[in-house]
Amino acid sequence: MMKLVLSYIKEKRKNVLIFLFCAMQIKIFAFLYGLNSADINYALFICGISVAVIAVIDLIKYIEKYKKLAYLKRQLEYELGEFPEAKGLLENTYQEMVSELYISRKNLVSSMDISAKEAEEYYMLWAHQIKTPISAMHLLLQSGEVDCKILSIELFKIEQYVEMVLHYLREKQMSQDMVLNYYSLSEVIKTAIKKYSKLFILQKIKLNFESMEVIVLTDEKWLLFAVEQIISNALKYTKAGSVSIYIDKTNENLLVIEDTGIGISAEDLPRVVEKGFTGYNGRSNHKSTGLGLYLTKEVLNKLGHRLLLESQVGKGTKVIIDFNRE
Repeated sequence: MMKLVLSYIKEKRKNVLIFLFCAMQIKIFAFLYGLNSADINYALFICGISVAVIAVIDLIKYIEKYKKLAYLKRQLEYELGEFPEAKGLLENTYQEMVSELYISRKNLVSSMDISAKEAEEYYMLWAHQIKTPISAMHLLLQSGEVDCKILSIELFKIEQYVEMVLHYLREKQMSQDMVLNYYSLSEVIKTAIKKYSKLFILQKIKLNFESMEVIVLTDEKWLLFAVEQIISNALKYTKAGSVSIYIDKTNENLLVIEDTGIGISAEDLPRVVEKGFTGYNGRSNHKSTGLGLYLTKEVLNKLGHRLLLESQVGKGTKVIIDFNRE
């Protein structure tokens, strides 16, 4: 309590000094003009008593206000309560600043919680996904009949999943890692095909690709990641047949990657780019955790490209990257 009283006196010291200065001036003028000193002293005494009463009342309000603010401070972690009535424009402005800072902090904490939740969900899905090739490799080694081709495929899948999680971490700050320039689309695709050439051979999937004279404004590394994910999906869901990569005949800004795989049902098609959504075919084949297309769409959106899908169950899927710019 004494601490509050001393703090109050310190804050009001200017008012005390002004009162003393005015009293001193009145005494000086009374002396110079020969006024009755007793009357002046009595008047100053009455004024002093009045000021003291007002100060005591103001001190009580000051203590109550402090207690309310102290309570609000303790509750700040949970909610922003109602401030005491502001005295003047400055105090009102401070209260508005605190309110705005609290809202900003709350939004930031909420955003961080959502990001942490999303990351947790992603890593759980990723861990589940990477277990599949690891389990397959364990079974092969335990059986004693090691098939180098199958081991090579499973090892390649693990490498892909590791790359995927690294791209997921970088995708959140993708803008800092972007180098936009004009690149040959054909060269980007050739790099992706070279990476997956072993899987094309081992799975006996035919590749139809012709070089294309198309230049696109993009980031080479991130576009390559998106193309790789699409080719990976095409190989994953195509047991026999082919994968074709070509430019749409009616629009040279549309890149088409078409497979003859199991396809996607009409009801699943709008949702296959959602994180964690696998769809009926993904669940029945136990191959999908709904991460690849989600990341692909996120990356392409940030590059200013669009991802389009066309599919028929049992006939295959067309994945289209739209390079048109408004």
